[in-house]
Amino acid sequence: MTGARKTPSVTDGWSRRTLAALGITRHLACVTHETRVVAPTFSGYPARFTSHSSPKPPMKSVVAPFIVVFAAATLTAQQPPATRAQPTPPPARPDSAGQQGDSARGGGAAFSGLRFRSIGPAMTSGRISDVAVHPHDKKIWYVATASGGVWKTTNAGTTWTPVFDGEGSYSIANVVIDTTNPNVVWVGTGENNAQRSVSYGDGVYKSIDGGKTWTNVGLKQSEHIGKIVIDPTNSNVVYVAAQGPLSTKGGDRGLYKTDDGGKAWKKVLDGGTWAGASDVVIDPRNHNVLLATTWQRYRRTYGYIAGGPESALWRSTDGGETWKKSQAGLPTTEDMGRIGLAMAAKNPDVVYAIVEAANNRGGFFRSRDNGVNWERMNAYNTTGLYYSELFADRSDNDRVYVVDVQNR
Repeated sequence: MTGARKTPSVTDGWSRRTLAALGITRHLACVTHETRVVAPTFSGYPARFTSHSSPKPPMKSVVAPFIVVFAAATLTAQQPPATRAQPTPPPARPDSAGQQGDSARGGGAAFSGLRFRSIGPAMTSGRISDVAVHPHDKKIWYVATASGGVWKTTNAGTTWTPVFDGEGSYSIANVVIDTTNPNVVWVGTGENNAQRSVSYGDGVYKSIDGGKTWTNVGLKQSEHIGKIVIDPTNSNVVYVAAQGPLSTKGGDRGLYKTDDGGKAWKKVLDGGTWAGASDVVIDPRNHNVLLATTWQRYRRTYGYIAGGPESALWRSTDGGETWKKSQAGLPTTEDMGRIGLAMAAKNPDVVYAIVEAANNRGGFFRSRDNGVNWERMNAYNTTGLYYSELFADRSDNDRVYVVDVQNR
């Protein structure tokens, strides 16, 4: 409801001929100067909108008579005197598609030569959620979009092909290529942010032919997938951080593991009633060592709970069979929100975390002992509502990239 309000048209429900016959056309110009519109009432609260056009003199004295005359004319038109002869309706013209009346004939004549044709998608793809680049052919990329499926390029972005249009979800959180077999591509559906406009998905998909065909391999009630990680030593072992439904409890919520390429899933980390798993990293030197985060959040139309006691950072040394909180140095005296992780590829003992916490206790943290202890480097933190994702440079342990929604 932004911008100037459209003024009522004289053809909105009434033809010019009918209005002229009723003798009330002289009042129409006055109606357009009324600047306030009262919308329908919802839950007892009427929504009021005021036009941003130039102020006009109040027309109360003109509008009120018009309403009376218009109402009277309406009754007269609906209940004509019995002795009054009724005019014979004119025959329908071919260009009016079987409709009669001045408005129908005018519109049909003007647009009868036009035909609708498809010119492409009716919806933009929205935010870019994830990007995956082929490990051997750098011209092949997959791009996940928040509201437009998955796209693939084979020429480094010169042209793009949608490869997910036939599947059950258009909202995508992440796309991951199996480095051992790049024809195997995993997709997590349901954007992994928590804003009001977020759309949900229907689980995890897998392609074994480079995105030509897809199979839904489960976790259909997860609605939002935080991250997918493939074991670098065994392609059949995959971890999925499922955030779970945003506006209700339950669903597929937590960290899940498959040992058979997605045929069956086991929940290995349960964050709680309201918390799902949001991020997970695996030590490339020892695939049994994992770090994962749980995120407690709850979104309603009228508000948003960004964290709570179920948000935490966890560590496992047995392939996810058991977990312990690994939060020494983190702001555990405050409720934490979303936590993003990144492990340095050159030296996996170096791990970074971006932490959302109450009372400005969050910030950017670093561990030098593989996630056992943490030190606060600075107060920098993005809002957990969007992203909270880190990317460690593969050749420089001290360089980290963070995704944000504003310039700082």
